[in-house]
Amino acid sequence: MITLGKGSSFFIQAAIGTFALVVLGLTVFTSDPGAQAEAEQQAVDTALESKLCRDVGQWVEPSSKTELTNRDVLAKAVESRVVLLGETHTSKEDHLWQLQTLAGLYALTPELVIGFEAFPRSVQPVLDDWSAGKLSEDDVLRQTKWAEVWGYDADLYLPLFEFARQNRIPMVALNVDRSLISRVGRNGWDAAPEDAREGITTPAAARPAYSESLASVYLAAAAHRRDPSGAVQTVEEVLETDGFQNFVDAQLTWDRAMAEALAQSAEANPEAVVVGIVGRGHVERGFGIPHQLADLGISAVTSLVPVDRDRACAGLEPDVADAVFLVEERGENVPVPNRPRLGVAIQQGPNGGLLLSEVAAGSIAEAADLAAGDIVLSAAGADLKTPSDLVEIIQRQAPGTWLPLNVDRNGERLTLIAKFPSVRDSVQ
Repeated sequence: MITLGKGSSFFIQAAIGTFALVVLGLTVFTSDPGAQAEAEQQAVDTALESKLCRDVGQWVEPSSKTELTNRDVLAKAVESRVVLLGETHTSKEDHLWQLQTLAGLYALTPELVIGFEAFPRSVQPVLDDWSAGKLSEDDVLRQTKWAEVWGYDADLYLPLFEFARQNRIPMVALNVDRSLISRVGRNGWDAAPEDAREGITTPAAARPAYSESLASVYLAAAAHRRDPSGAVQTVEEVLETDGFQNFVDAQLTWDRAMAEALAQSAEANPEAVVVGIVGRGHVERGFGIPHQLADLGISAVTSLVPVDRDRACAGLEPDVADAVFLVEERGENVPVPNRPRLGVAIQQGPNGGLLLSEVAAGSIAEAADLAAGDIVLSAAGADLKTPSDLVEIIQRQAPGTWLPLNVDRNGERLTLIAKFPSVRDSVQ
């Protein structure tokens, strides 16, 4: 992974030093030179972070907390073979930033390829037809089985697809079939038969810090599923369990699959910059896709993510990305008028029904007490076999109506009621 900031425009930290203390009116006195230097640096960092809290619309280099210009960031990015644009899947603000960044990159080089985590490799011919202008929006969503495979609000992604179609930029499917990820998550990578791996090579082992980060996610997910055992584990304990190791293997499989698709696109298009539209968890701190790309021999990678102002105020991790763009959080997944939304990401359940992989904060689903890990068996008395079944039922909901849902939660059958407001201002 390359580091933004080797040029003079990227690093001014060396020039800050005591000068910044004078400019900012900060004075630190101590008899211990080491303690004094540390206190001075903390004072500079505090002042810079306070300033960052006000600078929505600004690029920042996290390692030095240096403000960067749009030209600085994008000019450096187009020198890379791969550019990763991380996102929170349900954030409209993140997708707006991705569109803006794509437009900026395209202004500097017409040779772009855009890869999407949202699509499995099996639908690549559909993406080719879309980029060539042969399909409508409805066609591409239906033929890629968007509601079943991805499940997030298509309206957040369509502007990115339209940008690619309008400029005849190739779109690449980065993902694999979820059945492979589920299989690895249950039994581990080594247990997956060779013919079921979709050509993916063995992933590079996770860095220890990545495993620890994933352990925190694993623990949080277990708590959110309301594990009936009541057992509370620490991160250290989780790291030693077989279930967690399989969870790591599944994440590494996901990272490796997308890294290989990006690497293959870079090899097939040597003059192009290959851009990955992927979840920020696969990008941040270089743990996911960048780590796998390096193992594949591609180190010229630029990682960019949007960060909301509150997170910048709390302090940026120095290695979170090569550069971050500060946004003002406007709420997740701003709704499209006249479309009822439940507020969930859904996928096929392991033994029937639909697994809720995510429940959006503040959504109708959250208000109905639905939780990630629940399996929805039926809606309005109708059995659910595919995600499209639930999507169609939700779309038919009139404002102000209640939708009964039969749910399996850790073996317990529940009936929960989703209450749709009289004004359609919720999220799906």
